[in-house]
Amino acid sequence: MAQQLPIRFQEVANLVALGINQQYVTFNTLTMESDKYICVREEVNGQVQVVIIDLSNPQDIQRRPITADSAIMNPVSKVIALKAQNYLQIFNLEMKSKMKSVQMQEPVVFWKWVTPATVALVTGSAVYHWAMDGQSDPKKMFDRNPSLNDTQIINYKTSANEKWCVLIGIKSEPGTGRIVGAMQLFSVEKNVSQPIEGHAAAFAQFRTEGASTDSTLFTFASKGAAASKLHVTEVAPGQRPAGAPGFQKKAVDLVFPPEAANDFPVAMQVSAKHGVVYMVTKFGYCHVHDIETGSLIYSNRISGETIFVTTDHSATGGMLGVNRKGQVLSVALDENTVVPYIVNTHKNLQLALRLATRAGLPGAENLVSHQFEQFMAQGNYKEAAKIAANSPAGALRTQTTIQRFQQAPAVQGQPSPILTYFGCLLEKGKLNRLESVELAKPVLQQGKKEEDLLHKWLGEDKLDCSEELGDVVKPLDPNMALAIYLKANVPMKVIQCFMETGQFDKIPQYAAKVNFSADWGTVIENMVRVNPQGACELAQKLATNPNGPQVDFNQVTDIFMKYNCLQQATAFLLEALKGNKPEEGPLQTRLLEMNLMAGQPGVVGAIFDNDLFSHYDKARIAGLCEKAGLVQRALECYDEIADIKRCITRTDLLNPEWLVKYFGTLSVEHALECLHHLMRTNMRQNLQVIVQVAREYSEQLTNEKLIELFENYKSYEGLFYYLGAAAMKTEDPAVHFKYIEAATKVGNYQEVERVTRENTHYDPVQVKDFLKEARLPDQRPLINVCDRYDMVDELTQYLYANNMTKYIELYVTKVNPMKTPEVAGALLDADCGEDFVRTLILSVRGMCPAEALVEACEHRNRLKLLQPWLEARVNEGVQEPAVHNALMKIYVDMNNKPEEHLQTNMYYDSKVVGEYCEKRDPHLAFTVYKRGLCDQELIELTNKHGLFKQQARYLVERQDLELWETVLTNDNPHKRDLVDQVVQTALPETKSAEVVSITVKAFITADLPNELIELLDKIVLHGTTDEFRNNKNLQNLLLLTAIKADKGRVMDYINRLANYDAPDIANIAVGSELYEEALVIYKKHGYHREAAKVLIEYLSSSDRALEYADKVNEPEVWSMLAKSQLANGFVKESIASYIRADDGADYSAVIDATEPADAWKELCDYLQMCRKKTKESHIDSTLLYAYARCENYVAMEEFISSPNVAQIQGIGDRCYNEGIYEAAKVLFTSISNWSRLASSLIHLQEYQAAVDAARKANSAKTWKEVNAACVEAAEFRLAQICALHIIINPDELEGLIQTYEALGHFDEVISLMESGLNLERAHMGIFTELGILYAKYRPDKLMEHIKLFWSKLNIRKLLKSCEDNHHWPELVFLYTHYDEYDNACLTMIKHPADAWENTRFKETIAKVTNSEIFYKAIDFYLEFAPLQLVEVLTVVLANIDHVRVVHQLRKAGHLYLIKEYLLKVQGENIKEVNDALYELYVQDEDHEALAKSIDTFNQFDQIEMAKRCEAHELLQFRRIAAKLYMSNERYAQSIELSKGDQDWSTAIQTTADSGKTELAEQLLNFFVEQKNKACFAATLYTCYELLRPDVVMELAWRNGITDYAMPYMVQTMRHMSLKLEGLEKQGQKFEEKAKEEQNAAEQMATMGYADPGMGGYNGNALTVYGAMPGVGGGGMMGGPPQPPQYGGGMGYGGQGY
Repeated sequence: MAQQLPIRFQEVANLVALGINQQYVTFNTLTMESDKYICVREEVNGQVQVVIIDLSNPQDIQRRPITADSAIMNPVSKVIALKAQNYLQIFNLEMKSKMKSVQMQEPVVFWKWVTPATVALVTGSAVYHWAMDGQSDPKKMFDRNPSLNDTQIINYKTSANEKWCVLIGIKSEPGTGRIVGAMQLFSVEKNVSQPIEGHAAAFAQFRTEGASTDSTLFTFASKGAAASKLHVTEVAPGQRPAGAPGFQKKAVDLVFPPEAANDFPVAMQVSAKHGVVYMVTKFGYCHVHDIETGSLIYSNRISGETIFVTTDHSATGGMLGVNRKGQVLSVALDENTVVPYIVNTHKNLQLALRLATRAGLPGAENLVSHQFEQFMAQGNYKEAAKIAANSPAGALRTQTTIQRFQQAPAVQGQPSPILTYFGCLLEKGKLNRLESVELAKPVLQQGKKEEDLLHKWLGEDKLDCSEELGDVVKPLDPNMALAIYLKANVPMKVIQCFMETGQFDKIPQYAAKVNFSADWGTVIENMVRVNPQGACELAQKLATNPNGPQVDFNQVTDIFMKYNCLQQATAFLLEALKGNKPEEGPLQTRLLEMNLMAGQPGVVGAIFDNDLFSHYDKARIAGLCEKAGLVQRALECYDEIADIKRCITRTDLLNPEWLVKYFGTLSVEHALECLHHLMRTNMRQNLQVIVQVAREYSEQLTNEKLIELFENYKSYEGLFYYLGAAAMKTEDPAVHFKYIEAATKVGNYQEVERVTRENTHYDPVQVKDFLKEARLPDQRPLINVCDRYDMVDELTQYLYANNMTKYIELYVTKVNPMKTPEVAGALLDADCGEDFVRTLILSVRGMCPAEALVEACEHRNRLKLLQPWLEARVNEGVQEPAVHNALMKIYVDMNNKPEEHLQTNMYYDSKVVGEYCEKRDPHLAFTVYKRGLCDQELIELTNKHGLFKQQARYLVERQDLELWETVLTNDNPHKRDLVDQVVQTALPETKSAEVVSITVKAFITADLPNELIELLDKIVLHGTTDEFRNNKNLQNLLLLTAIKADKGRVMDYINRLANYDAPDIANIAVGSELYEEALVIYKKHGYHREAAKVLIEYLSSSDRALEYADKVNEPEVWSMLAKSQLANGFVKESIASYIRADDGADYSAVIDATEPADAWKELCDYLQMCRKKTKESHIDSTLLYAYARCENYVAMEEFISSPNVAQIQGIGDRCYNEGIYEAAKVLFTSISNWSRLASSLIHLQEYQAAVDAARKANSAKTWKEVNAACVEAAEFRLAQICALHIIINPDELEGLIQTYEALGHFDEVISLMESGLNLERAHMGIFTELGILYAKYRPDKLMEHIKLFWSKLNIRKLLKSCEDNHHWPELVFLYTHYDEYDNACLTMIKHPADAWENTRFKETIAKVTNSEIFYKAIDFYLEFAPLQLVEVLTVVLANIDHVRVVHQLRKAGHLYLIKEYLLKVQGENIKEVNDALYELYVQDEDHEALAKSIDTFNQFDQIEMAKRCEAHELLQFRRIAAKLYMSNERYAQSIELSKGDQDWSTAIQTTADSGKTELAEQLLNFFVEQKNKACFAATLYTCYELLRPDVVMELAWRNGITDYAMPYMVQTMRHMSLKLEGLEKQGQKFEEKAKEEQNAAEQMATMGYADPGMGGYNGNALTVYGAMPGVGGGGMMGGPPQPPQYGGGMGYGGQGY
């Protein structure tokens, strides 16, 4: 069997298969900070994305559109760090929030998470640590050592405690090209750095022997020019005893295979689980070393591509890595095979033992056991204890080991062996269950001090908690036992401890937590006896368990009441029934009933007060409450109205407040019936309660029913008190009226006055009529009602008619003076004398509202009546308009100097007085309206009476545009008359320009252009004042009006006027399409630019514009002209104009327009002019391109040699793309762009120069391009020069070969690849591709090439080519060297003529792993080489299924070919093998071999073989058949067969072996019949025990052979004699024993301890009362001991307890 590998190697995921573009699987774009996430920065369709792969579920891929240069995921959480140039951020992806950010001052060249909370940042000069938490900035750790300058930083690591750091970089050594490594080791505590030469490094925590804490180890690998080493050194020692040796520095050689001579380390990981170092190299090799000794465990290639990033793999204790193909690979020790591999391969027993012990690996059990036995035999118990404690997988940590240490003798002056053993176990870690119990037993026996040790070990989790350990601890420390039971999850023991320690409240919580169900009824009953309150608490907890009640409430109640614990029963039920569920009604009834019957009304009252229950039997409880005097509780429970009425009359026992609330629970009908009952029984006593009930429930009982109730019993007092409250809750007028009526009847007039004054809800008419009829002594309620509800006229007439004038005076002076006008009007209507009215008004003075009073008197033509009162008010300084309006009206009517009063009085209302005057004198009305600025009224007045002159003057003076708008509207029929008066009279009279301006604006707003022109023409052109003639605004207005209304006058006005805003007027003229008028204005006032714009843009006259530009010769005009020409496609003319303007601002537009017009020569002149003004890259670049288009290469070279800012690269690319290769050649030469120069030279067919340029460019792309061109041009020498630079790049190799093959140049490409073999940088791809070419085109060279270079080939790739081209020998060779032995064998089987060779096949098939190939090989050999089949089977003997082989050969009918093979495997005693071999023996008549085999190998079909042998003609085979029948207990068949062959001895022996009397007697009869006396005697001897003596004697006597039977008879008699002697001795022993027992019983009876009738009774045992004989006693009637019976022993009445 092949040696199994010590590592497990598998592909965890394939990033390319998951959709990651392979070009982004690189060191710069992929990060893996831990075995949780991989982060890839990928660009998809031009958009940058960050791809996050969760390695626990690789199919779960998250793509986030994050624009960042780099991204790294936190090792343990969904936190990502992003870097964009110098800006760094940390985001929490789950919270979707930014946690932190920082702007670095210098670029970060490398970064990674060193801990879950810290990011390390490496810049060009220093290393920083940036904490994720808080707001702190990155902290500088140390400066970079100069030895790391010019290196590529590939890793940075810190120790577990972050006190040591190492920075790792690599670089190419100048001259040799060797990759050298440089590291910087830094101590944080000492702040010291040390440069080290090395490529990969890691820190590890390792505990050396004897140490109590871990040491920090530093391991690194270096490959120098002379040697390669792996170093392991201790940088921070752990705590160890004084004198204990420290970790010895290790330095071991690293071995690289010859084909990987240039290989070097790139990554290193240390497995904390196994204590090994994984080192990965550039070429994909993995080296596994033991960290303690440095010894190499295994080394092999795990990847054909470079693994550029690695991390620890927690699941396997190994390493994860990602290679360039996107494979995520896992490498870890195979725990089942690594130790045997070290033992068998390295023969390093010490390393195997140390690794197995340290990591707990299987495979070294024998070694450990051997060492343990040696130390135990030597008495070195300490070392033996260490071996046992550290044994792999705890193989020696068993009960046997503990017993051996317990039994081992102690050594003088040393601790006992068992304590030594336990001490080692405690140092190692946690004890198992058995060890914990065995340690606790002696410790607890020592006392209190040692118990503290147990507490300490439990706290440190050193002991394995179990039920057995708790049982050991419980007698001495119940609390500790409780803690142990809790950890061990032993619910019943935990609950028992809680009960014993009084922690009852914790029992339900614990039971719910562990989902444990117990017989809680029994538990509670046991507790009630000792702690009723605790039992109550427990029952409450169980009853209110969130998952549902755990006890039966009735059962628990019965238990409490059984022990007379009413209080606890009540408390339990109150807690259990707090849900108030309907199904709990019987329990609620029981709780109330047992408390009422026990005389505990207070409990019942509390229950009712808190309204806890609602589902009890109310009738039952109500009756009990009434009997107990709890009337209130009875009422709460009664439902029948008769019961309620009976109880409710006992108001002396009821709380009035409660009674009021109780009425709220009754129906309306029942409540009213009860109220009537209370009124009838004792109205005086119950009135207060009735009123309270009525007040409280007036809405439900209705006011009407309650009012009716009180009125029926004539209780107006009750009605008054009830309505006093009810009125505040309702707006019903009837209720409020009843209240007023009740108050009146009880004589409470003050309340009547208050209600009428404040209340707003009564019916005023009804109340007024009631009060008038009631004739109260005080009329204030009536006054209140009439005043509030505007019934002053009726009130005045009522009071005046009843001679109550004092109440009239009281009303207007004290109550409401504001109603004086109404009172005065009513009095006047009642024909009251004016003197009384005047006196009444004067008495009110200023409190009366003047306007209403004036209106009342004016309405009745009594206005003059008010003159004294009005004049008095004016004299008092009153400014109220109504007073002055009335006074002015009186003065106008009296003709008492009205104009004077109207002009001097400033307080009257002009509209009111003006309207009053219109009917009397329009001029007075005009004066009043003008004084009050009553525009609308004035306009209407003047229009109505033809006063247009006054209207025009008023409008001009008013200067109100809105007013002008109203009169100048087309709807005004008097507009023309008004305009004439304005033009002829109003405006000529004014001297104010502002007034004129407002009037003009009004005309403009009214859209009266013609009238406006007429107006302005008269003022401006024919006016008499210079102020109006030279006014700029008026001239502007005149021009604007003419432009709008009369365009024919515009040119005349332009020539006649001079003081106007020329630019504005011209712009307006342009907007009105008066282009010539605008041009005249611009020319007249010297606006050349605007004039040119009119010519160009509006008149579109290029000739006039050119003429005008030449005339004024201004650059701005030329620029405008140039732009116009350029826009119209006159490019060359435009360029000339730009040059005349000396304007280079529009160079971009000119350049864009040049190419369609092909004006490159003119463009050159223009751009030269532009270069003098500005230095723009676009200008220089375009000028350079223009030279190229003009083929002016001399000017181009001069330009390039002079200072310029042209984009030569871009212009060169443009020329190249447009086929101007000569210009491109000049341009690319000038900037040394050899790559593009080579491309240009190719197009110019200058191949030698192209090769020279490619050599300078030294770019794979350039070499490929030049090579392709040379191949196409058949320049093979030059093509080979290029190709030799291409083939050293593996990625370009296939494309190059395809180029040659596509053109059919097979010999040339083979020659090229053969030349490439000698290159210094020749790689695997060259050798592989050459092999593929040989396979395609030169198969004669293929085998030689493969044999020479198989180690340098990509065998997997070459395999396919060989298979496609049918090179079977080569294919077999490759499969063999690629360790694909399965395919090698299959190839030889499929193609034997070319590929098969017996020796090679045997060597190969021994290494295959697919067992099916073995059986295919058997078929193959049966067909092609049957005589060599056994050789092949011998090679694979250990791996094949022998049963299947036999079936396969049996089916083919060629078993005879594998007889030798069958003999070799017969030792395994397989049935099918034995059957086949024995079949061959029978066929060959080899009875000796068959007889020998069946004795040794018994796994075969014995019956079938027996039948086969039975039918054989040879006697030896039939004897074998008889033997087989006998061995299968077919004795009759065996005997018959032996008898047939006269094999008497075998027949006799078979009969004896059968043990059957029948067969023996039949054989005896047979020999008697055959008269074979000798065999008869032999049978008697051999079958002695089977034969019956009487049968033998009868046969011998009848057949006369008694002499032959006599020896048998003598032996029989002897045997019978011996039996009788034995029986006699046994009977004597029984008699002696019976006598001894009888004597003992008699002695006990005499001592009084036993009943003589109870034999075997033990006097020290507990007396059993009522035991029946044979039941419960120790024996039965003195007889022998009986089996124990149920009910015996320590039981009562034979039934047990």
